[in-house]
Amino acid sequence: MKFAIALFAPPHAPSSRRALRFAESVLAGDHEIVRLFFYQDGVHNASSAVVAPQDEQDTAAQWSALIAEHQLDAVVCIAAALRRGVLDQDEAARYQRPAASVSPPWELSGLGQLHEAAQLADRLICFGGP
Repeated sequence: MKFAIALFAPPHAPSSRRALRFAESVLAGDHEIVRLFFYQDGVHNASSAVVAPQDEQDTAAQWSALIAEHQLDAVVCIAAALRRGVLDQDEAARYQRPAASVSPPWELSGLGQLHEAAQLADRLICFGGP
């Protein structure tokens, strides 16, 4: 089965950890993840500037490791990211900001990527959000 996963919650939220465990289970079950889409506060999962306290799991780092290990398509909503100061190198330069906090394997792109993922997948599973 093909899954698209959308995450609306920041790294410290329980739904972010649940989404990560779900993604791991999907892959362990020999299913496919066609795209991970990070939206609203979920864009913070892509930020290398997030530092987890020593007594907590570093969910953002775990997402990055999973994405890199399985070469997953991980898309961060560019509008939500810009609003929250989560920038890649191109956007930092475009808006004359001193630093980027997003690097590969993450990709900033538009909301149309979520729509496309829903079309390509058998199931769209969403975590977090209002």
